[in-house]
Amino acid sequence: MSSINLSGLNVYPIKSAAGLSLNHAQVTMRGLLHDRRWMVCDRNGKFLTQRKLPKMALIQVELSENLLHLNIAGSDNSAIELSAMPLEPDSMEVDVWGDTCVAWSMGDNVAQWLHDFLGVESQLVYMPETTQRPTDHGRFETPNSFADAYPFLLISEASLADLNSRLDQPVPMNRFRPNLVVKGCEPFAEDTWKQIKIGDIVFDVAKACARCAVPGVEQSTGEPGKEPLKTLATYRRWDHAIWFGQNLIAHCEGMLSVGDEVEILA
Repeated sequence: MSSINLSGLNVYPIKSAAGLSLNHAQVTMRGLLHDRRWMVCDRNGKFLTQRKLPKMALIQVELSENLLHLNIAGSDNSAIELSAMPLEPDSMEVDVWGDTCVAWSMGDNVAQWLHDFLGVESQLVYMPETTQRPTDHGRFETPNSFADAYPFLLISEASLADLNSRLDQPVPMNRFRPNLVVKGCEPFAEDTWKQIKIGDIVFDVAKACARCAVPGVEQSTGEPGKEPLKTLATYRRWDHAIWFGQNLIAHCEGMLSVGDEVEILA
């Protein structure tokens, strides 16, 4: 029997903006370090995503020496640099899928930058360590980031290959925005897992991931489309949703590296 290994590690510092692929990542209880700790919201604190603003996919993010660098893919003259955390925190309430929690405003300059690009009044906020947003809207006590409902999302390469075998135009893994990608298992084997160990970290497989419209957005252009959700719906629809990937909760903190072995515990 071939071994199962971690083949991809991804973080998405700003919710619904472009992600970063890593070789190593620190696991925290609320997700991979820096994953979805920043979020774009409207003037009232309501979260904004690619569901309504698909061009958010073009917002590229880099983190270096406590600085946040933002630019627009394909643009040579639209970039902004700011402190990764506000120097003088300005607290505000924000809403993520009905969860109300405290965030820190990242300031007027980046708010204007976002408004200029997105065409709607926007602001960037940061989730401080003191904010305790629960996982799955309170179903679990484990803290969450600004991720939709769970700290981690896992998808196997085999599941994507199965989907792509049914599509006229294959799609890359980034359409589904997973944190953890694994290889060496059968398609949708992750549906059957209850608990796994990657490297030294044990994860509970909490719930399958119900997919929204975001996988229909081509991440390199910000253009929405019907696929791959149209095809997924033909064989991955039940309970009034389309399912692809598994949500995880970590038992502890530590480090993960691409190549780590994945052990199925239950």
